[in-house]
Amino acid sequence: MRTPLALTATVGLAFAAAVLPHATASEPVPEPAPDTVVSVTGDAENGFEIEYYDGSAQYPPTDSEALAECGEYDTRVERVRCRVEVRTWYRDLATLRDALDWAHATRG
Repeated sequence: MRTPLALTATVGLAFAAAVLPHATASEPVPEPAPDTVVSVTGDAENGFEIEYYDGSAQYPPTDSEALAECGEYDTRVERVRCRVEVRTWYRDLATLRDALDWAHATRG
């Protein structure tokens, strides 16, 4: 059975009009959580600044200040644990800073 070209085109256009807006419409991008880290600047020696999406910021102590506080623990095990936590914290902050710099640079 042959259908007229005009009828086929009309059905095709109606189908495209009904389906395509749903296929191409993008969902609105949700707002990030207020505590989302948007920027990390500085270094362990001079101190870091951590900025959040809501505009707040944190300024952790420098590595020397944090390590000095570790010396106040009573037992050797607590002091060693504290030093490892401080080193890990600053290593991770530097990694996060570098990742954010890379992400912002590649955005374009």
